[in-house]
Amino acid sequence: MTSVGDHLYVAALLPFDRQMKIDEKAYRRFLRHFLDNERFVRMGGGLCINPEAGEIFYLTRQEKRRVLEIAMEEINGKVPVIAGTWAITTDETVETARDCKALGVDGIFVTPPGGAQDVTSCWDADNYPEIWLDQIIAQDRAVDLPIVTHPVGGAKPPFYPGLPLQATLRICNEVKNVVGWKMTYMYDGFMLIANGLRGLDRHVAVMGALASRFHEYKANGTFDGTLSGFWNFALDPMLDHLEAWDRKDIDKAREIWLGGLSQLHSYVADMGRLHIRYKTATWLCGLIPSPFMRAPMPKPQQHEIDTLYRLLKNVGLPVIDIKETRLAA
Repeated sequence: MTSVGDHLYVAALLPFDRQMKIDEKAYRRFLRHFLDNERFVRMGGGLCINPEAGEIFYLTRQEKRRVLEIAMEEINGKVPVIAGTWAITTDETVETARDCKALGVDGIFVTPPGGAQDVTSCWDADNYPEIWLDQIIAQDRAVDLPIVTHPVGGAKPPFYPGLPLQATLRICNEVKNVVGWKMTYMYDGFMLIANGLRGLDRHVAVMGALASRFHEYKANGTFDGTLSGFWNFALDPMLDHLEAWDRKDIDKAREIWLGGLSQLHSYVADMGRLHIRYKTATWLCGLIPSPFMRAPMPKPQQHEIDTLYRLLKNVGLPVIDIKETRLAA
């Protein structure tokens, strides 16, 4: 049985203008990049609005609501929509979830709380799952919608940087509206979590995040859907790759993967620069007007711009004029 989690969700970026205000026109154009791609829609594409990649941490509640309003107008039922609810307090997180429901989303995308070290870098999720679980339950009671998780908790290997297995299973067992688990893990942790989810008494979608591992996940059958920022800049070659897998054309899938897609994704998948490289690559493809993120997110460095430019060209993706790439760093 499939659910809201079993789709190819894009963790959609958010473009800003020169004053670092939301660029609404650019955002509408960017969303149409996905909505106008008939293959993406046909293959089960979806959009995640206000994810981490969309800089939800640096948006006001009013901005989050406006971003979602724009997205719902453009999407207009064409693909499923889930929306982020993160806020600095639980009360605002719940109110943001209510905003999402009022605007008609198909599900909410929940992220662990921010703030003191007790709930961030020093959180022991296995022994104290209530630090996030209580907040998920509060949202669930408020809106009663399907839930997709963004389980980042700074766990030790093999689960770094995601949530460990015991806490994962506790949350899934206690909150039946959890339908998708974003797989924020390195490979070994991914497999432990995926096998744990497969052992539940109901289906919770295994949703690939790091596209640098999509080839392996397709090969080992742990690929129900995605919630990934890599779609922002590499939509067509990623669809080519997944289509080849779906046709069981393994030779073609390997050709695409080893023909540049793996190298591009591996470079982007630096956990300390991930979102910076998402946005820089998307800008280099001409899909958004600039690569800049709201502070405290830093600007890309020139060596990153140059490397991404080369890797994008190697995959055959269209890129902006080389002269424009010297204006950002």
